[in-house]
Amino acid sequence: MPATVEPTEQAGKIRNGPPPGERFRRPLEPVERISEVWFGLVMVLTFTCTLSVKSAGREEVRAMLLAALGCNVAWGISDAFLYLLGCYVENGRGISALRALRTAVDAGAAHQVIADALPPLFASSLSPMEFEAMRGKLSQLPVPVRPTVTKTDWLGALGVFLLVFMSTFPVAIPFMVVGDARLALRISNGIALGMMFLTGYAFGRHADFRPLRTGLWMVLFGGLLVVITITLGG
Repeated sequence: MPATVEPTEQAGKIRNGPPPGERFRRPLEPVERISEVWFGLVMVLTFTCTLSVKSAGREEVRAMLLAALGCNVAWGISDAFLYLLGCYVENGRGISALRALRTAVDAGAAHQVIADALPPLFASSLSPMEFEAMRGKLSQLPVPVRPTVTKTDWLGALGVFLLVFMSTFPVAIPFMVVGDARLALRISNGIALGMMFLTGYAFGRHADFRPLRTGLWMVLFGGLLVVITITLGG
């Protein structure tokens, strides 16, 4: 006969365990990973495209590479902080939703709280009985006192930083191994545009929407952002 678990012991396990869904949530979703690489490419291109290949010597190339690396480090730290802040706010919204569910005056109000927390497409497909079943399960969950930042959130922030930081290196490698600055610039820009296309292609596949066309649009939009940034002296 299996051992009986007392209600207080079971509640303690739930309270001390990971938040609902935390065990199955990835640190970074595919769109987030793709976006961070694309942003990093835009940032490094604003430096490589301002290099004057006619007068660029070893010191000028070195200064450009250090500036691009430093910019992406700063951008990666800022983006990682904003990612953590977003996770904290999202966890807080979940706690607020649980509290609103507990204090709902009737079943209709409780169902509306659940619907507001779900994607519209999913919410529109649920019946009142399904909403009520979800209400019953959610009402049994303990309500945390305050939002927290989980281990998965920290891993996601680290992933954000590394993606922005590492996206610098493929574009910078030609300047390290090719002596001719003009040729290195062409190779570097080709690598950057190719990586931008791949990010757009991945976006398209993830959204199930014409990967080739999405890849081309990401290249065009990224190039436009680089031109605007350079024109405005960014």
